[in-house]
Amino acid sequence: MNNILVTYFSATGTTKEVAEKIAQIASADLFEIKPSKKYTDADLDWQDKNSRSSKECANPSIRPEIAQKIENFDKYNTIFIGFPIWWYKEPNIIDTFVESYDFSDKSVVLFATSGGSGITKSAEEIKKLLPKSAKVVDGKMLNYSSEKEIKEWLGRII
Repeated sequence: MNNILVTYFSATGTTKEVAEKIAQIASADLFEIKPSKKYTDADLDWQDKNSRSSKECANPSIRPEIAQKIENFDKYNTIFIGFPIWWYKEPNIIDTFVESYDFSDKSVVLFATSGGSGITKSAEEIKKLLPKSAKVVDGKMLNYSSEKEIKEWLGRII
């Protein structure tokens, strides 16, 4: 049996909607990657170089703390990781998440939402953090994707 977990970080709710659709269609468990300290609107102000998100994106070594752990992570074979694209890459909290669990021998499926950036750079960066035995499925941008489009995509990968 392929036990599937859909994980996601969503600062504004856009990625959450997509993650919920994926989990429903795939009959998967759902886990929200929540920061210990919630992002405020001021934290997310990309035009302010001193905002929390701007500082995190400027310094790839920053690892925001995650509020909760996943129980029984080992039982999952396939892990979806969803996130918004910030400054052309995944938010640092995704790196915290990936470094917090053993993804050995698991299939990892990336998905993202963005106002204009692609997922390629994020996929490259996340692959560097995963063990060699993890099977990384090509990521997909799911902006404004219909249920039908998500079903078709899932049918090709799981």
